Amino acid sequence: MNWLMVILGALVGAPLRYLIDRTVQARLGTAFPWGTFTVNLLACVALGLLAGFSTATTVPAALQHLIGTGLCATLSTYSTFSVETIRLTENGATLLAVANALGSVLAGLAALSLSSHLAIALLS
Repeated sequence: MNWLMVILGALVGAPLRYLIDRTVQARLGTAFPWGTFTVNLLACVALGLLAGFSTATTVPAALQHLIGTGLCATLSTYSTFSVETIRLTENGATLLAVANALGSVLAGLAALSLSSHLAIALLS
C-alpha cells in the first residue's frame, strides 16, 4: 500500500514541479533560476509541515508516504538545482551561482524549520 501512495504523490509532484517552475521562470525571465528555487522552497515547506504534524500527532504512514516521499520528493529537484548552478558559473554569473547555492540551502532550511514549528504550534 505504501508504494501506491508514493506513486500517487509522485503523479502530482512531478507535473506540479514542471508547471510551477516554467510559470515562475517565464514570468520573471531572469538568469537566476527562480522556478527551481520556488519549487524547492515549496517542497521544504510541505515537508516541514508534515514533519511538524508528525511530531505533534500521529500521521498515518500512508499520508507520510503520499506527501513526503511521493509529493515532496518529486516536487523538489536537487539535480536541476545543481545543473543550473553550474551553468551560471559556466556563463560567467559566478555571483548568481553563489547566491543560488547559498540562498537555496539557507532558505530551504529556514522554510522547513519555520513550517515545522508552525505545524507543532497549531496542534499544541
